Amino acid sequence: MRWIHKFQLFLFDFDGLLVNTEAIHYQAYIDLLRQEGILLDWSFSRFCELAHLNAVALRDALYSEYPRLDRNWDRLYREKKRLYFELIQSGKVELMPGAEKLLRALDEAKIKRCVVTNSFREQIEVIRAHSPVLQTIPHWITRESYERPKPAPDGYLQAIALYGAKGDKLIGFEDSLRGLEALKQTPALPVLICPSHHPLLELALGEGGALHFESLSSIALG
Repeated sequence: MRWIHKFQLFLFDFDGLLVNTEAIHYQAYIDLLRQEGILLDWSFSRFCELAHLNAVALRDALYSEYPRLDRNWDRLYREKKRLYFELIQSGKVELMPGAEKLLRALDEAKIKRCVVTNSFREQIEVIRAHSPVLQTIPHWITRESYERPKPAPDGYLQAIALYGAKGDKLIGFEDSLRGLEALKQTPALPVLICPSHHPLLELALGEGGALHFESLSSIALG
């Protein structure tokens, strides 16, 4: 894995990139709608496409397809977060393919690395407690630490200001279009990790010189 030595700072998203929390978010929405007397019949891939598109696509699709859903989104979202937190406390969050090998290599090489996530620290700490390899990441920028969420670059720019040095080569990894847009507004080389059949993949890679791989395994084994 000699290629990692070409960069002095690695930036990582968290949910869906390092850990498979997307499946848990999906289950939390299923449980939420079940409580509301509604069967959420979306596939997991459709859920991910909406969740990754922008901040309101999932909400708008739910209201469009399930018109009797309570219009108090703030209440619904608070309940969804509660359900999600209960699920992650069970300790069943799995690492994404290739994540452990890459993180171990970076730790052994003592290369700077930082997670920049839209998730809150309380959620992150629960997941980290169940995963020794996540505890090797020294720096974490969580949602409390910056003003505007992705696709704004605030979190990444803060990480670069805190942990980057003049002349450093930077690389960042994202699994969503919102996250990729945030990375493109920084000096880091943006890398999108997602299936090749993503409907908006061509659009996402069309500008900004981003790289694409199916999974972190595709890189870690190179």
